[in-house]
Amino acid sequence: MSVLVVGSVNADVTVRAERIPAPGETVLGEEARVSPGGKGANQAVAAALAGARVVLCGAVGRDAFREAALRGLTRAGVTLSYLHDLDAPTGLALITVAPNGENAITVASGANAHVTPAHLPQDWEGFTHLLLQGELPPEVTREAARRAHAAGLTVVLNAAPARDPDPDLLGHTHHLVVNEHELAALTGGVEVEADARSLLAGGPQAVTVTLGDQGSVTVTPETIFRLPAHTVTPMDTTGAGDTFCGVLVAWLADGSPLPDALRAANVAAALACARMGAQDAMPELEEIRAAQAQGE
Repeated sequence: MSVLVVGSVNADVTVRAERIPAPGETVLGEEARVSPGGKGANQAVAAALAGARVVLCGAVGRDAFREAALRGLTRAGVTLSYLHDLDAPTGLALITVAPNGENAITVASGANAHVTPAHLPQDWEGFTHLLLQGELPPEVTREAARRAHAAGLTVVLNAAPARDPDPDLLGHTHHLVVNEHELAALTGGVEVEADARSLLAGGPQAVTVTLGDQGSVTVTPETIFRLPAHTVTPMDTTGAGDTFCGVLVAWLADGSPLPDALRAANVAAALACARMGAQDAMPELEEIRAAQAQGE
């Protein structure tokens, strides 16, 4: 069955520099790269490359960045039947990458900010999983979760970027994925496992916290599942979290148990850090499986 991703579509303008600039500082960088991005599009591509049948609902403008924003989706075979062309600029992300792979990102939402609940699918039949993020207007994400939940889909929410908690959205979420900063924004706490467990009372059946080079922790009502990071030499961490989410949902949609899906997502996210870019760095199914086999 298919995965529906409702989320943002951007073009990324990336520059490698000697360091991420401090406020008021100018830093010289290398040649700029324009590549496809946006958390929704990134996660859709990651899921498709991992073998899922993926449909994207989102929006772009009718401008020069449109083609760049859609290139990765088209190449990965993502179905764009719910892609809307709006009278607004295509979303744009400005990314600075330091030599150690860390990045700083500024996003101009563009067409993403003009998506409304009216742009959501009317027919949810045929989808088994819905994957959401936080780069569309909150009312769109909330309504998508409500409709999907009512239609019997499994709702996976990557609550990124960090926002204040939305109890209605969390109440219609089955699996919540956050990093440490996003977890703190939701709970105000400082202890990962306890804070993740506290979110289960709001509706999710599982909460996964990604911890960068420390791996990930997943909390369910029954257990705590910890994974160390898969070892790579990082080049660019842009899109690693999106890779994790997309591969996680692809594995779940294929019927894999949660621990197996988490292991695959963990490996895939690490592989994405070893190359430049977001969608351009995402691994295909065969590469994920090969890396898993080498690590056994």
